[in-house]
This record gives sequence, C-alpha cells and structure tokens, in this order.
Amino acid sequence: MFTNTLAVDLNLYIPIGLLVVMALVFVVANLAMTHLLGPSSSGPIKDTTYESGMNPIGTARKRFNVRFYILAMTFLVFDVEIIFLYPWAVTFSKLTPQSPDAALFLGRIMFFIATSIIAYIYAWRKGVFRWD
Repeated sequence: MFTNTLAVDLNLYIPIGLLVVMALVFVVANLAMTHLLGPSSSGPIKDTTYESGMNPIGTARKRFNVRFYILAMTFLVFDVEIIFLYPWAVTFSKLTPQSPDAALFLGRIMFFIATSIIAYIYAWRKGVFRWD
C-alpha cells in the first residue's frame, strides 16, 4: 500500500521534470546553434567595449550614486512581495467563505500589504524615487 501511494505522488512531479528537461534542452540547443551558425570574426573595432552606442571614455571603476542601488533593491523587494501573493490567492480561493481560516488568511494578507504600503511611503519620503 505504501509503494502505491508513493508512485502516485511521484507521478505528480512528472510535468515539472518535463519542463526542467525542456528548459535545459532549449538552453543547450541555443548555445550550440549560436556557436555553430553565428559569425566568428573578430577585430580591433569588434573587440571594443560597446556601451549604449557610445565610445567608452575613462575607467569602468567609476562610483555610482547609491540611489541606483536603493531603487533596484526597492524594486526587488516589491517584486518578491508580488510573488508571495500568488500562492496566497490560490489557497484563499479554495477556502470556504465565512470560515475562521478565511478570516485568518485575509488578516495575514492585509497585514502583509499594509507593511508593504508603509515601506513604500517610507521609501518615497526618503527620496528613493527622486532622480534630481
């Protein structure tokens, strides 16, 4: 009886395994085809650094304003928070209305969203989103 349920449980992972295999085949095929079919010429002009259509001037070890990094981290934080909303929405939609679990789940997500809004307002007041 134990082996039968184990086989059923492993069958649920077949689509995920298939997607991983397809992704790996896609990556390997793209790299191989680029190497085989792509141009392979080189020269002094082709080997220079290309940065948005401008010739590179000076050193690459220039300091950047910290606002670039703060904005990037803020974007990542809110992006990760959005990812956490998907499993919650799937679970919440399967709960019965007016149940204690539904109220608990709703309270948790309201707290989560409230802290996100407070963090956004804090970042806005600190000037993270200003570029002047």
